[in-house]
Amino acid sequence: MSANGYDQDGCHQHDPHELGDHHGHRDADSDWVAMADLLEVQGETNSSYVRQALAELDYRSPRRILDIGSGPGVAACQLASTFPGAEVIAVDNAPELLIRAEERAKRLGVRLGTRTAEFPDGVADVGSADVVWSAQVVHHVGDQQAALHQLAGLLTPGGVLAIAEGGLPSRYLPRDLGFGRPGLQERLDAAMADRFSQMRDELPGSVAVAEDWPGMLRAAGLTEVRSRTFLVDHPAPLDDGPRRLVRLVLERYRQAVGELLDAEDLTTLDRLLDPLDAAAVDRRQDVFLLAATTVHYGRRAGR
Repeated sequence: MSANGYDQDGCHQHDPHELGDHHGHRDADSDWVAMADLLEVQGETNSSYVRQALAELDYRSPRRILDIGSGPGVAACQLASTFPGAEVIAVDNAPELLIRAEERAKRLGVRLGTRTAEFPDGVADVGSADVVWSAQVVHHVGDQQAALHQLAGLLTPGGVLAIAEGGLPSRYLPRDLGFGRPGLQERLDAAMADRFSQMRDELPGSVAVAEDWPGMLRAAGLTEVRSRTFLVDHPAPLDDGPRRLVRLVLERYRQAVGELLDAEDLTTLDRLLDPLDAAAVDRRQDVFLLAATTVHYGRRAGR
């Protein structure tokens, strides 16, 4: 169940990390442990949106916080740092990723607990919380509305649920790379969106639903529902961390949708990934990272 902000592929809003999200159950494309480095680098690179989202929580002094689908714990550690007086629990179905979360918390000097649990069926056993955070997890469950009911049911009276779902496809590449056909990024996005739709259709118990996330939170019984979109902007030339993320994301694209690309686009993508090529993403000065992630908030009545 790990997601930790890797929207579906690193691009979501369907990013490569979404194409395999490590959440609760595992869909056919998911191997979250194998993607641990990608998830961790992505979480670190996009940490500014999490900080902004936490500032919008509207809950003073929570006593207990759950990060459902925490992955390697980047957001969970941010939660622990932001709310040092709270008991913060990282919840994931992959023990290997929770070990990473524990190691990260130790390095950062923050207090973090971990629990292994499947999502959505296993989370009822982790107990209630004043704040429940979940990033890019729900869309990997066949019945998304039922999953939101599960998350809402974890809240204490007056508690806040914050889910990161949606936004805009991330951008990394200029329209014209100087070789190949211009517009590669847009065609990669289109191929990934098709692959994501296929993933959704193939999930066990998949239920078609209009993905009106605020409406779905209200249907889960929450009030004061609102949405905010947060920008992550790493301009060119990229520092080492964001640049490494771009490479990992493009490698994920190659693995996930390479067979859907025409020969010219495949050649272009392979050049971008060839570390010996002067035009590779490791060397280009025009590679950037721009992402917009939407977080939806809702409160359980009764405080």
